[in-house]
Amino acid sequence: MELKFDNRKVMLTETILRDAHQSQAATRMRIEEMLPVLEQLDEIGYYSIEAWGGATFDSCLRFLNEDPWERLRTLKAHLKTPIQMLLRGQNLLGYRHYADDVVEKFVAKSIENGVGIVRVFDALNDPRNLETSMKAIKKYGGVCEATICYTSAVVDGKEVFTNEYFVNLAKSLEDRGADNICLKDMANLLLPFKAYELVKALKAALKPTTKIHLHTHNTTGTGDMVYLMAILAGVDIVDTALSPLGNGTSQPATEPLVATLQGTPYDTGIDINKLLPIIKHFKTVEKRLKDDKILNEKSKGIDVNTLLYQVPGGMLSNLINQLEKAGKADKLMECLAEVPNVRKDSGYPPLVTPSSQIVGTQAVLNVVMGERYKMITKETKDLLAGKYGSLPMPIDEEVAKKALGNAERITCRPADLLQPEYEEIKKKVIELGYYEKEEDVLSYAVFEQVAENFFKWREAQKKAVDRDMAKSGVYPV
Repeated sequence: MELKFDNRKVMLTETILRDAHQSQAATRMRIEEMLPVLEQLDEIGYYSIEAWGGATFDSCLRFLNEDPWERLRTLKAHLKTPIQMLLRGQNLLGYRHYADDVVEKFVAKSIENGVGIVRVFDALNDPRNLETSMKAIKKYGGVCEATICYTSAVVDGKEVFTNEYFVNLAKSLEDRGADNICLKDMANLLLPFKAYELVKALKAALKPTTKIHLHTHNTTGTGDMVYLMAILAGVDIVDTALSPLGNGTSQPATEPLVATLQGTPYDTGIDINKLLPIIKHFKTVEKRLKDDKILNEKSKGIDVNTLLYQVPGGMLSNLINQLEKAGKADKLMECLAEVPNVRKDSGYPPLVTPSSQIVGTQAVLNVVMGERYKMITKETKDLLAGKYGSLPMPIDEEVAKKALGNAERITCRPADLLQPEYEEIKKKVIELGYYEKEEDVLSYAVFEQVAENFFKWREAQKKAVDRDMAKSGVYPV
């Protein structure tokens, strides 16, 4: 392989405000832990700062008693660098498909409140599940970063997810209006030389104006090498995380890549000296997360099992928790070995939320029950029935028959079967007395019970403040 250098600055997306702490610390970083360094982060020269979407929305409401919309507005008030979010296409930030009117309203409000770049993906790589959100991103002035979930599978000795498969998928997303194409390697399965070949193929097939943005983790320890080879192949942007929450199940660390590229044709233009005080701050955040027993040292390490079983870090944690609850912790290796079998039966979906949870849970049941598919989850049935979208490869018909019987399967875009629901949800939120702004309707639409608990907490806090002011006789002007 001949490597040719060109003069092309590489851009970085910093993930420490979203994916880094989602991957290592269950998305528990608080807004007050971000505020002290936002202006400094803004001066670094990042392409974007990923700070919203993914699990942050759920975590804010469920665990941190924060309004995620208020967090976004606060971030926007301190950042001129584009704020990037992660969106699960028709699933938004939840786990089911939402009607098109809810999807459009959610995208509109996200951009209105401060999001500049929307990375949108579908767990099955079904472009139909991205159409509504992509149109809305363009309509409301956001940068549309359409995503390919990287995966691999060998059938009869041949790789079925070829460069041609990914290039065709990328071109279909470009035709739908994507500004960027993100190659999302959620489990660090993309190996360095494969990354070089794939990025080369994508660059050759796409328009010169379409940026290619590579996302990986360092779960298997290959992330830095993947980035370096992708950069040599022509990738435009890569995701990194500052070292206090970088590497392991998170993204490769920012500082080593900046240093590696310094003085080369790919120099990022980032001054490491400006990173040092920010790193110092996040080390204190890292310590707090460790002290609270949220950040586990295992998330910092390397696990080659990921290459063998294609199980991302979050999915592995779920498997362990499910087995412990069933009193079957000793069955972990059997479950890991069963995951590829269930994935094959299910048409080889990429293992990313929610398909990773569906496949993982079914693998656990197959092992714990002592018989494959003796018990089949509703989610597995829905996956096989096409209710999540079109699967990449044919499913096992014997398993499908056992799961679905003679039930009808879906071949259309699943959201085509959904009626508009935004106005009904809004009416319900108003009737319950929770409505303060349109964003409350969207919070309730995506996480009904979690949002309701947050609204009750918010109301209790207001009453407490009112009582305190009444006692003191001091009221706001």
